[in-house]
Amino acid sequence: MILLTEELKKTLPALYSQENETDPMVYIKYFDPTGSWTWYATEGEETSDDDFLFFGFVVGDFPELGYFTLRELETAKKNCAGIQALPLERDLYFSPCRLSEVKKMHGIE
Repeated sequence: MILLTEELKKTLPALYSQENETDPMVYIKYFDPTGSWTWYATEGEETSDDDFLFFGFVVGDFPELGYFTLRELETAKKNCAGIQALPLERDLYFSPCRLSEVKKMHGIE
């Protein structure tokens, strides 16, 4: 699966473009098909080292806003074996929505 298509790159706002927004838009959802971690991208841009830096909401051990890279998403499962080694996926059915809606989906107020 292609985690970040050229089309998605064009629709994702640049880093810091939503920093004054109280309820920013979330554009992309990534998830671990064998675990509980989920990454929601609100902004992003290419980096000088041929990577892509996202800012968004990460639901893992505890939910938080933060940065993550495409390379991290692509290599997150490289040391796993068996079914746990299934790579992270992009939710093809996710529709852009406000961060408050994402938090509500996870029971976070």
